[in-house]
Amino acid sequence: MQIREYSLPPGWFPRDPAGVSDQISYFLQDRKQKSIKSRAVISPHAGWFYSGRIAAVGISSLKSEAGTPNESFQGTIAVLGGHLSAASPPLFATEDAVRTPFGPMPIDKELRNVLDKELEGRADLSRDNTVEVLLPMVRFFFPQAKLLWMRLPPNLLSFKAGKIIAMEAARLGRNINVIASTDLTHYGTNYGFMPQGFGQPALRWMREENDANFIRAVESGKSDEVLNRAKKDRSACSAGAVLGAMGFAEAEGLKGAQLLEYGTSIDVQEDGTIPTSFVGYAAMAFV
Repeated sequence: MQIREYSLPPGWFPRDPAGVSDQISYFLQDRKQKSIKSRAVISPHAGWFYSGRIAAVGISSLKSEAGTPNESFQGTIAVLGGHLSAASPPLFATEDAVRTPFGPMPIDKELRNVLDKELEGRADLSRDNTVEVLLPMVRFFFPQAKLLWMRLPPNLLSFKAGKIIAMEAARLGRNINVIASTDLTHYGTNYGFMPQGFGQPALRWMREENDANFIRAVESGKSDEVLNRAKKDRSACSAGAVLGAMGFAEAEGLKGAQLLEYGTSIDVQEDGTIPTSFVGYAAMAFV
């Protein structure tokens, strides 16, 4: 069996089962689960210190009981990542399984091979966080599931790809859930993006305008508006993943997306200062 090993260094997420379970319990300890039974969500992909809580909120909304594994789910979890140029083809993990703290998670090779051929994909050979950082949570919540590792470029073909995922999964008789992995605005000196200067005005603009406009575009269900916002406003680093989830949701008859939680990398700081760089995160569910 060929296993895809970790590419991220230690520190992005816990490497042992107890550490993963403890972190997820901590992230969700004060949250009252809403009555959501989504089959497609958006979750952020920074290191768990920064965005783990919001990612856990998103992924846990794929199931009705928050914070505990869903042992009965026997289907496939598609984790759609990004960090690609608009000209890139879809990328797939070509291994048999992927390393997680709970042991190897098997890849749904039959579904992957069908999609790879139909979408003219390529092997994902890059070191990238957009899928890998979420897999310990995916494996925790869905210990019996198979994985579809797929990264999508920021173009409207990714919206169509989401529809094809739904169609081919149905043809193969798969029970499938989709997670779209993206962070929102990357603001500040680290990213060369400072249209509103620094300090509280910049943070307020990112939260209340730039990120909010992207979230509203997703809620509207308009794929072209989502892509336009991501490109024009630099408000999402992996818009292709979001477009894939939107296409899947539309094909499955899900009516729209709703915001579950929003935050920024500043929220975990204890001194109250505003650094020169920060990032926005959102968890959303298509219902």
